[in-house]
Amino acid sequence: MSSSARRAGVVVGNPKPQSRTLDVGVAVLRKAAEAVGLALGDELVVDLATVGAEVLDWSSERVRGLVDAVSGCSLLVVASPTFKASYTGLLKCFLDWFGTTGLSGAVTVPVMIGAGPAHALAVEVHLRPVLVEIGATLPTRGLYVTEPDLARLDDVIGVWLEEAAPALRRALGQANG
Repeated sequence: MSSSARRAGVVVGNPKPQSRTLDVGVAVLRKAAEAVGLALGDELVVDLATVGAEVLDWSSERVRGLVDAVSGCSLLVVASPTFKASYTGLLKCFLDWFGTTGLSGAVTVPVMIGAGPAHALAVEVHLRPVLVEIGATLPTRGLYVTEPDLARLDDVIGVWLEEAAPALRRALGQANG
């Protein structure tokens, strides 16, 4: 598959529409795609706040369509605010739609945002395992962004990408090569 045919996407599990979490998730997606040479233009942005309670309706065609679209991503960012030391229930309900191979082929970056560093491991301890369970490939550590980091988000993402970009490139090459 050529890099122009690969699709990048972001899923945001904040119950508040147009949230800071959405802004962070989109920024991580764009910078990561750029760092690995993935062309953007039709990236998928799923703001779960727009489907709310529909994630609990197993007959929802709209949610099924989002699940199918997310499953087709080569590079995926999954972002959530830290809520009760973990990711949101809204995100969990959406991820429950995926079978054990639902994200096979998706090189995935878990991202969480929190007030401070106290829950920085939540991205690795809570979000990473559920993504692995549904078949995602996670070649690098997740990114935890604190509220004070938001003022220098580009720098925070850049520092993370110094380590992450080579692993993301390798994984994208293996998954789609």
